[in-house]
Amino acid sequence: MIHKILIANRGEIAVRIVRACKDLHIKNVAIYTEPDHESLHVKVADEAYQIGKDPIKGYLDAKRIVEVAKACGADAIHPGYGFLSENYDFAKEVEDAGLIFIGPNSDIIRKMGNKNIARFLMKKNGIPVVPGTEKLNNETIETIKDYASKIGYPVILKASGGGGGRGIREVWSEDELESNYESCKREAKAFFNNDEVFMEKLIEKPRHIEFQILGDNYGNLIHLCERDCSIQRRHQKVIEIAPCPTISEDLRKRMGVAAVAAAKAVGYTNAGTIEFLLDDYNNFYFMEMNTRIQVEHGVTEEITGVDLISRQIRIAAGEILDIEQSEVKPMGVAIEARITAENVWKNFAPSPGKITGYFPALGPGVRVDSHLYQDYAIPPFYDSMLAKLMVKAASYDLAVSKLERALDEFKIEGVITTLPFLLAISKRRHFRRGFFDTSYIEERLQDILENTHDSRQDNKEEVIAAIAAAIKKVKADRTKE
Repeated sequence: MIHKILIANRGEIAVRIVRACKDLHIKNVAIYTEPDHESLHVKVADEAYQIGKDPIKGYLDAKRIVEVAKACGADAIHPGYGFLSENYDFAKEVEDAGLIFIGPNSDIIRKMGNKNIARFLMKKNGIPVVPGTEKLNNETIETIKDYASKIGYPVILKASGGGGGRGIREVWSEDELESNYESCKREAKAFFNNDEVFMEKLIEKPRHIEFQILGDNYGNLIHLCERDCSIQRRHQKVIEIAPCPTISEDLRKRMGVAAVAAAKAVGYTNAGTIEFLLDDYNNFYFMEMNTRIQVEHGVTEEITGVDLISRQIRIAAGEILDIEQSEVKPMGVAIEARITAENVWKNFAPSPGKITGYFPALGPGVRVDSHLYQDYAIPPFYDSMLAKLMVKAASYDLAVSKLERALDEFKIEGVITTLPFLLAISKRRHFRRGFFDTSYIEERLQDILENTHDSRQDNKEEVIAAIAAAIKKVKADRTKE
């Protein structure tokens, strides 16, 4: 039995975990750095402790977090997502301290956190993977060019320890390879302290389909249907849908079986995600495994009725998973839109500031997960996500209509947000029909921006100029990469 949980995170996900703890009558502890002392997760938790003044370092100080957990009497730590959630050393630190890590064990995190090891394990167990190389360590650039030539352009370079859209470079011809290889290694070193890179065949315009996995400590393991995460911008998810509106039942079944087999291959426990790329011919390939709760977990909760955070806690406490795979059937369709403090007119630059008005969408089938409140000052140090708007309806078409209504109703004042941009996407014909892939936003950016109406953009000439500048910046960024 778990009596007290320290939440090693901040913002929206920390608030979500606090609420799950309260539902289970478990004491909960928030941690925060100086800039976060007014954050909602600090206000709603049973206890809260400052772990430093530096806005980032405190949330990454594994030893200090464990010390605080032991000092306050916590017997478990929930890492949330981001920060240390997929950090092997942190999970090991928690385990060595005699505390419960709410997630898979550290060895699984180590194996699946390295994309090269994950690829090897999947191939060994018959899970389809994208054609590619093992890690590119001391090879000369000429050898790497030979690999690319054998795989066939276009190829994609990936950081072995990467995630969150970082450490990725698309290479369309040989003359782009060397510069992209070096920049990929630099970014991998900067963000993951590991410059190990590997190469894969670039699957052009795939759909990004992921399966939610849930497993207990006794070998019981199921999936909770899939999510379509294809609406992305520069490898960052923007809108997620559960279940995928366009795949057949036969394909859903085959992918689900493969996802469970992939998780069983590593003896997975707790909540995780198996991510696939799906091409135009319904061939699917293992991409990666996320050994944590996902940002978009809420849409799975909406269509299955399973509280994933509570299940994580209960599994970590030793409960047996009492859900059979045959019992998992999607009920309706749920869509999530990630609302961020970004200025779409300035190439999605972060837009921190003070919330002067907060009016979330309401009504049947509408859910908002957020850490916002009126007069909250958004710190400039963290991810720009403000809220996750989720809607649920009986069909995909009805869910899109509800999404459009809810986005139009949602008001956040004081900062520039992506609400108008998301609303413009919800009105697009191809989106409503489910005809999209991971290139959707990039290929239609100008059209979406031209239909993004913001009350602050009163001058039409300024809007047109802003669109042109945004498109120019995107093209310049692509050239740099």
